Amino acid sequence: MNIIFAGTPEFAANSLEAIIKQGHRVIAVYTQPDRRAGRGKKILKSPVKITAEAHDIPIYQPEKLTEESAQKELADLAPDLMIVAAYGLLLPTAVLETPSLGCINIHASLLPRWRGAAPIQRAIQAGDTETGITIMQMDKGLDTGNMLLKVSTPITKEDTGGSLHDRLSELGTDAILSYLDHIRDQSPKSGEIQDNDQANYAHKLSKQEAAINWEDDAHQICLTIRAFNPWPVAFLTLKNERIRIFEAEEINAQDDNKPGTVIEKNKNGIIIRCGKNAIRILKLQLPGAKAITSLAFFNGGKDILNVGNNVGEPLE
Repeated sequence: MNIIFAGTPEFAANSLEAIIKQGHRVIAVYTQPDRRAGRGKKILKSPVKITAEAHDIPIYQPEKLTEESAQKELADLAPDLMIVAAYGLLLPTAVLETPSLGCINIHASLLPRWRGAAPIQRAIQAGDTETGITIMQMDKGLDTGNMLLKVSTPITKEDTGGSLHDRLSELGTDAILSYLDHIRDQSPKSGEIQDNDQANYAHKLSKQEAAINWEDDAHQICLTIRAFNPWPVAFLTLKNERIRIFEAEEINAQDDNKPGTVIEKNKNGIIIRCGKNAIRILKLQLPGAKAITSLAFFNGGKDILNVGNNVGEPLE
């Protein structure tokens, strides 16, 4: 079976590595063009490209797949199957119809719960207690195709966007290997049709939405902090400086302070009033510094985030 693999980040690279080691014939890899990133704006290869290079697999990096030339190039490879995982490019109908077995997607959600770009973070932010991996037959809709295989995992109270990403990456690898065995041993099944009424759209993450809204209740703020760790990282603002929050917990608070007011600061953390109850900050990062615990922050004697400060002002 001739396989084309399309993906870009580490989440996808892990599956690609496993597929290769399992002995499947990956004839080509598609990944996003090299991008400039980081403070030095160096041109960086995607994790999928690095993996493909390590195994001497031909690499294709079109800006888009809507061009006829790109579609012909892909068709000339004569693939039996195309596996997609966090690729980041739209697959037009011509591409979807090229492989004889179609295109399948490794999606980090129990479809149809979260469709779209950021299902891992949106699941945590929404307070979901379960998520998983869906192997899906792709169609021209956004994550709307038939579900071929599903594997679930609980979302714990300790999970962050980072920890859940890593666990789902492992689950995705196991799931795609299992399904490839199914294709090899049997004819592909048509899968289960999704219930569109149960679907939600997982919007792409942005740095702007990481600003904490202190009018929200403490529970929701803590969910957002967990979801946005390690990126884009929830933050508060004080005197036009952005302070990033990596870890916090909800506590009961009954007082008349305005949301966003620091109501307590000690070695156990910094307590800030919310629309309902309060949060205790346990890990934070000051501008230009490393992330530290609230205990280290308190022992360092930093004269900021003092009782009475309001951290809800927007950046100028």
